[in-house]
Amino acid sequence: MSTDWLVGFPRTPDAVFGPHGATTAGEAYRPTLGIYGRCIKLPHLQRGILCGPYAIHFGEIASGFWQATSIFLAAGILLLCAVAFISVFTMCFQSIMKKSIFNVCGLLQGIAGLFLILGLMLYPAGWGSDKVQLYCGPDAAPYRAGLCSMGWAFYTAMGGTVLTFICAVFSAQAEIATSSDKVQEEIEEGKSLICLL
Repeated sequence: MSTDWLVGFPRTPDAVFGPHGATTAGEAYRPTLGIYGRCIKLPHLQRGILCGPYAIHFGEIASGFWQATSIFLAAGILLLCAVAFISVFTMCFQSIMKKSIFNVCGLLQGIAGLFLILGLMLYPAGWGSDKVQLYCGPDAAPYRAGLCSMGWAFYTAMGGTVLTFICAVFSAQAEIATSSDKVQEEIEEGKSLICLL
């Protein structure tokens, strides 16, 4: 949802009126562009930078690739929310339809990670759109950012994707740990809190 996916080249806003009526050049700034939002500096605003959506409807997003990116990222995040909801109930039951809850969560995390990867791979394909060329110059093309640089939101999404796959691996390890003979013996003895060291 951040506007800091792409950071545009430095620019100076149009001249503005100073306190004594003389025109002065504004300070240089770098506009930012997200999947459906942007931040720009407007000289007539007192607070300076205005951030908000440039796309009100889904069809107004800068390119079809960014629309697909939005869908894949949303699907991945929705699956991760489902995993978080399911994991709350691991204290109450250990299986879903005779499948280990850890395996189910690990599988959902893996699928969510694939959706996130697809979204991140499609995102740079939209850099050739007219909207991106306004921010990044005419050299911007699919998988070439032109005069722009990557913002923190893209790197954060990449880090979140890597962590999603790490969590899927941990889910598999949790299944191995809870299905060991030692754990099963302690469960049969009636213990509900088992610490494995």
